[in-house]
Amino acid sequence: MSTEIENKNKTKSKSKLHLAILSLVEGALMIALAQILGYLKFFPSLSEGGSITFVMFPICLYAVRWGLGKGLLAAFALGLLQLLLDGAYAWGWQCMLLDYLLAYTMLGFAGIFRGKKWGIFPGILVGGFARFLMHFISGATLYRIVAPTEILYFGSFSNPELYSLVYNGTYMIPCIVLSLAVAGVLYVPLKKYFTAQDLR
Repeated sequence: MSTEIENKNKTKSKSKLHLAILSLVEGALMIALAQILGYLKFFPSLSEGGSITFVMFPICLYAVRWGLGKGLLAAFALGLLQLLLDGAYAWGWQCMLLDYLLAYTMLGFAGIFRGKKWGIFPGILVGGFARFLMHFISGATLYRIVAPTEILYFGSFSNPELYSLVYNGTYMIPCIVLSLAVAGVLYVPLKKYFTAQDLR
């Protein structure tokens, strides 16, 4: 009887170790994929930072598979890489904190939908909105405009909150839509992966 219990405990510890290693490897791969996708811009970066890419998708997927804690950690790592390797546009450490470290970390909130059927879709929406919120706060406070400023195709703005809303919306909304589109295309063939059934 004691031998059976010992064997079960060993199997459980092996399983936990296997999952821990798998989460680290998968996290590293998703962070690397997101960083690479961040270089594939649909349009040149906007004048004060921000571009339309698929960078959100791998991190939101990782968060939905592994949960909030690991998702936030992976998203923070991506933010750090974006800050260091992507030619960060910032007006000081406060902008680096809000527009990179905090903004990208917000993608990890997709993890609150871990294991949920169709969880990737609300996960992308929540993570994307939380990231947008950080960029909006940064734009309305740190990049605060003091004179009418023009955004191409949208006209001139003298209100900093409205300016930040429109400016950050011009790239964040397409990023969210692109991530949702990729999730829509891949969900059916990869449903077990998206809902983390392979981890149970």
